[in-house]
Amino acid sequence: MEHGCLFCRIVAGEVAAAVFEDELTLAFLDHRPLFPGHCLLIPKTHYETLADLPEELNGPLFGNARLLAGAVEQAMESDGSFVAINNRVSQSVAHLHIHVVPRRKKDGLRGFFWPRQKYESAAEMERVRETLRAVIDRTRRAPR
Repeated sequence: MEHGCLFCRIVAGEVAAAVFEDELTLAFLDHRPLFPGHCLLIPKTHYETLADLPEELNGPLFGNARLLAGAVEQAMESDGSFVAINNRVSQSVAHLHIHVVPRRKKDGLRGFFWPRQKYESAAEMERVRETLRAVIDRTRRAPR
């Protein structure tokens, strides 16, 4: 438990909120939802970002994200769902959390919530692609 973390307090039972819980994860309603049924799914252990999450928790966390997305769609009788993670920027609580938001056609949300832009050129796009590939290769080779 991280001192002062609201989500760790929810895990500890200091704040009643659970919609779903297993040994490793907990889901609860967002207190400021985009739409009713907007849930947050968290690992019970405190990790700030997705990059901090141990590899062995990927399957359980994202398996439960899949379960929750289907349940939210069915329970809220929605047309679909939006599933998202913020890492640091726009992360109101510094505890990894996955947003699962019910969506309806013409609900007013427009794709992503920020302006999109094009690459300056095909060469810039290729440079970014190669930089990402190099970092991914280096990360995959690093001892864990």
